[in-house]
Amino acid sequence: MKKITLLFYLLTSTLFFAQKPGNKPVNTVSGKVVEASTNQPLEYATIVLKNSKTQKISGGITNEKGEFSVLATKGTYEISVEFISFKTKKLPSQNITSSINLGIIKLEEDASSLDEVVVIAEKSTVDIRLDKKIYNVGKDMTVKGGTASDVLDNVPSVDVDAEGTVSLRGSENVRILIDGKPSALVGLSGTDALRQLPSDAIERVEVITSPSARYDSEGTAGILNIILRKGKATGFNGSVNVTVGDPKNYQGAVNLNLRTKKVNIFSNFGYSDRGGPGVWNSDVTYLSNGIIDSIRVENRDNDQFRKGFNGNFGLEYFLNKKSSITGTVFVRDTDGNNISTNNISSFNPSNVNLYNSTRIQDEGESDKTFQTSLNYVNNFNKDGHKLTLDYQYSSSKENEDAVIIDINPETNSTKEHSIRNLFQADYVLPIGKNSQLEAGYRGNFEDLTSDYLVTAANLDPLYNPSNNLEFTQNVNAFYTQFGSKINKFSYLLGLRTEITNIDIKLTNTNEEYTKNYTNLFPTVNFGYELTENQSFTLGYSKRLRRPRSRYLNPFENRTSETIISKGNVDLDPTYTNSFDLGYLNKWGKFTLNSSIYYQHSTNNITRVNSEEIRIINGKETSVLIRKPINLSSEDRSGFEFTANYNASRKVRFSGSFNFYQFETQGEYTYNVTDPTTNTVTAITQNFDTKNNSWFTRFDAKITLPWDIQSQTRIFYRGPKNDAQSDIKGILSTNLAFSKDILKDKGTIVLNVSDVFNSRKYQVTSYTPSRENPTNISDQTFQRRMRQVSLNFSYRFNQKKNQRKRNSEPKEDSGDDGDF
Repeated sequence: MKKITLLFYLLTSTLFFAQKPGNKPVNTVSGKVVEASTNQPLEYATIVLKNSKTQKISGGITNEKGEFSVLATKGTYEISVEFISFKTKKLPSQNITSSINLGIIKLEEDASSLDEVVVIAEKSTVDIRLDKKIYNVGKDMTVKGGTASDVLDNVPSVDVDAEGTVSLRGSENVRILIDGKPSALVGLSGTDALRQLPSDAIERVEVITSPSARYDSEGTAGILNIILRKGKATGFNGSVNVTVGDPKNYQGAVNLNLRTKKVNIFSNFGYSDRGGPGVWNSDVTYLSNGIIDSIRVENRDNDQFRKGFNGNFGLEYFLNKKSSITGTVFVRDTDGNNISTNNISSFNPSNVNLYNSTRIQDEGESDKTFQTSLNYVNNFNKDGHKLTLDYQYSSSKENEDAVIIDINPETNSTKEHSIRNLFQADYVLPIGKNSQLEAGYRGNFEDLTSDYLVTAANLDPLYNPSNNLEFTQNVNAFYTQFGSKINKFSYLLGLRTEITNIDIKLTNTNEEYTKNYTNLFPTVNFGYELTENQSFTLGYSKRLRRPRSRYLNPFENRTSETIISKGNVDLDPTYTNSFDLGYLNKWGKFTLNSSIYYQHSTNNITRVNSEEIRIINGKETSVLIRKPINLSSEDRSGFEFTANYNASRKVRFSGSFNFYQFETQGEYTYNVTDPTTNTVTAITQNFDTKNNSWFTRFDAKITLPWDIQSQTRIFYRGPKNDAQSDIKGILSTNLAFSKDILKDKGTIVLNVSDVFNSRKYQVTSYTPSRENPTNISDQTFQRRMRQVSLNFSYRFNQKKNQRKRNSEPKEDSGDDGDF
């Protein structure tokens, strides 16, 4: 890895060379470095001068215009020009007796390396690798002042709906990791916690659709790996970010880093105070023998407020040149208040008002998370021989207390506590120049308790959802994989074994469930370079989906009396076989990355709508129950592509498109009991369905006069239908403008999210079936209104868009190296 000597070594050696008596530089070597295909200047390209006689090295780097000027004494020099992900350019030996100009030096992208194919000359928004796509957050202005949910919502192939649910290629079963590991940063409630993690703490997101055996088998759609920022530049440096916005959005973040030869201290701290309105509307039409019986209208306004602090502090100590030990501590403390005002009206078929009521829920929430980790890395040599050891301890507490004011007032509270211990060991052994063997172990041990209590004077004990859940899940995993590269062909073959033990106890009802299973998960990844600019990839992996504790807990959401969400304690895992065929091609300024994929799932977990008859306000009322069940099977296939076109340095376009088709087969039978007559009716729902959907993004970055950078992003998700519901399409647009100030040390960003306030989730559901519904519900969700924010960033002792040098150690993000 000759390239890993770059910036620090060259600068120090140049200073030493310049100060040595009797060896004073008297000549100037100058020139300009550009990208061959676009003629764009390359900033931070490295110029290396090696004296053929003394073997001493000197040199320098290019400026923002790609220009360089270095000093050298008289003599003969071997000159090379290097830049990350570009082919090194070696010039003919130069006998320097006076100042010379080498003219324009053109570098070509190194498409032969499967480790990384960079889409554009500058640090790109999306990097393409053999088994993943990497989305770099730094250049995306539309997420400034946002959260991790906003970052994920702008990642190709990923979608975040109005309720915050994250999906990959249209599937919600996606595994979210932090720095390559399960983490308390995701939190007990998953997507809710992502809304508390500021976007400024995130460096990049890895989209892994064909994971190797090194990764957990969890997540049938794939893995989203969020990499947090860690300073790598030598010396003391950092940045400060401040955001103000409407609706209420006040944020502040500080990133600090100090690096010496022996120690690297990195940290980021953030505080946020956010709030704003949301909308949830529902019209439910009740039918009897196909004739309208009544209509219930619920219009709910949600006012959500949340304050929070998060801090991440780490210290990396370099034991020697080959090994280091790193300790990190993460804390998060947030408090929220959600006020939901639900205006309820009931009408008969003639639209005559029967009654009106208002149900107000005032909910307070606190979330405290503590996580500490210890990491040891030993790079035995420069060829990739490596041992990594990790330990991580996490503790998360979430408490919710709600007061509901209605005809029948009630209070409810939820107290959850999760403790997780993770042990991991990874060993990499290079074999020859082009092969690599890897093996490892990961133990993930989780204990969770959830205490849910509902108190109401008139609550029928039959419908009291109070319960206490005790959940324990232990997963021991072992893996091995072997990869090699033969000329233009490369492969990575792996096998993972996971032993899962789950114990569930519902203490209120004395129910106990135990699930134990051992599974093998093979993975296969192939790569072939057809030409320098074209390559193919083929991947296969077996994955599973373990039901989360929230899916298992049978507690009921009490915001509405007639539309209720709950869990299912008797869920089993879903197993999926995934195939992915990818194609990458570059034509000059245009790059296309595309793939075709197919997934077959058995025992598929699907949320379904069923019906219950309950007595509400003295009247028999049909209640819609939404809960997850295991269906028979699902087949999902589709294709996607990501395209980038760099018209010039000031005009860049990118876009992505994903089309998928899904076919579900299965039946669900449940009983409906009439509370008055105790008559039991068996209802069978057929979920056989075949449908398709699609979503697309378009992104334009244009430099305006006065060096104002603009970014426009348009997103559209097409309509989607399944056995019980019709979901309408969603269109949203984001705009952002930025300007560098204070000699490029500061940046101001104006961001308008959802310009037309159109990001609304609209769904029509038929219960129990389309063919013979007893109720039809039309629902509209809008989690957050149009957001306008102003962000200011100030950097000290660091360059804007400063590149990471290969001289720094690779971060352990679950990377598979050259394979």
